[in-house]
Amino acid sequence: QVELVESGGGSVQAGGSLTLSCAASGLISSIACMGWFRQGPGKEREGVASTDAGEFLAYADSVKGRFTVSRDSAKNILYLQMNNLKPEDTAMYFCTVGDCYGGSWLRMDYWGKGALVIVSS
Repeated sequence: QVELVESGGGSVQAGGSLTLSCAASGLISSIACMGWFRQGPGKEREGVASTDAGEFLAYADSVKGRFTVSRDSAKNILYLQMNNLKPEDTAMYFCTVGDCYGGSWLRMDYWGKGALVIVSS
């Protein structure tokens, strides 16, 4: 089975940093894209960042300049380094694997259970 497990969530002060990890197991080489979505309280799920098979990076406007997505393809680990966190970044962050082209998702095939990030002021 395909499994995605997020880790690294927690509670931080505004302006702080946090790094999320997503460990993927059971994946096949045809999976081309890994990325992060988040869902804050009372909000719809939104894309945060992604990296495709060619390691093209894409970010939501709201996190550009603050978040960095990276991928260890050999280990199937996806990271999200979050700097200068803001209270509005508070959300459940989900790792996903699927297919994308550039900054656009074609499909999301698998999801992790989520990692909670709480940013307090």
